[in-house]
Amino acid sequence: MAIIDELRTPLYFAAGTADLAVRQARKVPALIEQLAAEAPGRIEAVRNTDPKAVQEKVQEKVQATVAEVVGVVGGIDTDLKKLGETAQDLALRGVGVAAEYAVKAREKYEEVAARGEETVRAWRGETAEPATEITVVVEPEPEPVVRPEPVVEPEPVAEAEAEPAPKTVAARKPAARKAPARKAAAAKADVTAE
Repeated sequence: MAIIDELRTPLYFAAGTADLAVRQARKVPALIEQLAAEAPGRIEAVRNTDPKAVQEKVQEKVQATVAEVVGVVGGIDTDLKKLGETAQDLALRGVGVAAEYAVKAREKYEEVAARGEETVRAWRGETAEPATEITVVVEPEPEPVVRPEPVVEPEPVAEAEAEPAPKTVAARKPAARKAPARKAAAAKADVTAE
């Protein structure tokens, strides 16, 4: 699948470039009209310009540029070691700038390729974005928790007043009922001891 993508990307880039070229070409007639409207005024301004004034401005700029060059040349340190370090620093900066431009070029390439992919989809009449599959996770409902009914202990009554106690789960299993009560009583004794 990677080979197919490697083949498609340049084609998408070409389609994106063609799309951008068409969009820019649509702007050309407006630019031509603008230039045609401005041309007579510019031509008239050139005709009315004094050649001596233009020559004086050019001479002033040339003299200023020569003065700057002489200042720079006069300020150059003749120390060869320092010049070598400066050259090396400039070379490293150049490599860094080149790498930065390479990254930017790759990003622009990918942007134009993505634009080309959208353009190809539009030419085919497909939707802009492919349909995505939505998956819903259904978790089983938790089973209701069955809580045992609380065991009601009859209060101890004197033997003379004792009534026959109703038979409960606790009456059938006295060992299971008494063990937690002993642990609870022991825990209370530990808490009060502290």
